[in-house]
Amino acid sequence: MSAKSNRSKADKDVAEWLPPAEGYRCTYLTDWTVGKTRWGLTVDQVEADVLHRLAAACPDSEVAVTLAR
Repeated sequence: MSAKSNRSKADKDVAEWLPPAEGYRCTYLTDWTVGKTRWGLTVDQVEADVLHRLAAACPDSEVAVTLAR
């Protein structure tokens, strides 16, 4: 991610910001979901709806998450 892209993201969630490179979005969504799951972070309804909608276009893959202690 470029510095400019990172600044535009700031603290926005996936409902508010996605990487400009469409080919990277599935990886970004996976990383976002793993981070939320690992750290037990909440997801609001708008964010969950966007995650489900966008993830439907991503290929199925198995993801292993190690929960933080």
